[in-house]
Amino acid sequence: MPSPGRFNVLVADFLDETLVEAPILDDVATLGLGRAMNETELAPLLPQADAIILFHDIPRFSEASFELAERCRCIVRAGVGFNNVDLDAATRHGVQICNVPDYGTEEVADHAIMFLLALARRMLPCHDAIRGGLWNYTTALGTPRLRGKTLGLIGCGRIGAATALRAKAFGLNVVFYDPHLPEGVDKALGIHRAHRLEELLEQSDFVSLHCYLDESTHHIINPATIARMRAGSILVNTARGGCVDVAALLDGLESGRIGFAGLDVVEVEPLDDARLRNHPRVLLSPHSAFYSVEGFVELRSKAAKEVRRVLLGESPRNPVNRPGPRQD
Repeated sequence: MPSPGRFNVLVADFLDETLVEAPILDDVATLGLGRAMNETELAPLLPQADAIILFHDIPRFSEASFELAERCRCIVRAGVGFNNVDLDAATRHGVQICNVPDYGTEEVADHAIMFLLALARRMLPCHDAIRGGLWNYTTALGTPRLRGKTLGLIGCGRIGAATALRAKAFGLNVVFYDPHLPEGVDKALGIHRAHRLEELLEQSDFVSLHCYLDESTHHIINPATIARMRAGSILVNTARGGCVDVAALLDGLESGRIGFAGLDVVEVEPLDDARLRNHPRVLLSPHSAFYSVEGFVELRSKAAKEVRRVLLGESPRNPVNRPGPRQD
């Protein structure tokens, strides 16, 4: 239990230690580890929490959880996306929601380019062939020259922009679709803008997702949009699993409309679809694109510092809602 006059900060999930958070918060708060995987496991810990640091293991923080968290002033989503938090409920209950939008920009952009290079350069069939005892360049047949090909970005925020700059170094033409960005971003980055998703898909040899998951982007890759892609396209997703309809992706791979796919995220995690796990033209990583030694420390320290600011009555740097007084 926290001492009188101290706050109680709950790290809801993912972590089993607080080596980064403790030096930032120890003088004002007592830290607790929830180690929860769902709201049911988290529920008994919520009534005493003045603030919560939330990762991505808990798929939903809903109205029911806000009702239990009667003391909670803020939830900091330790990550870029905050789609696992009910923002309407948070606002109703007077809870400030924040995120950490800038911690893993370089890492995720690097990861997306890594997927693109590995798939375009046919590393999967080459690796599998060598493991099977073969040594012949013909396992790389079909490898395209990158220079002059077109990379289409769905979303061009911090990570999308960083990916664009890396892609340009390989001589790729870069085009993006992002209805939320003001005019002129294309000029600042030296890339091209598509004002319709279909326009982007029809001209792209490679497509990489860098968008939030919301109603407008849920299954943005679906049977209709896959049908607009160039035959043999490479699809990369380091954004959110729910942006890609897995059944449609598998159909696209089988038809050849999609040549290869690189996935860091899937709609159901851990991955439970054997067809995707074992597909010879799918390269997978376990939601790890965000990670580097330095990036992970940056993520955790920025989340803890945002909690500290809110608890001490300072303005948050990365708010994602505007809560009013609690309406309990």
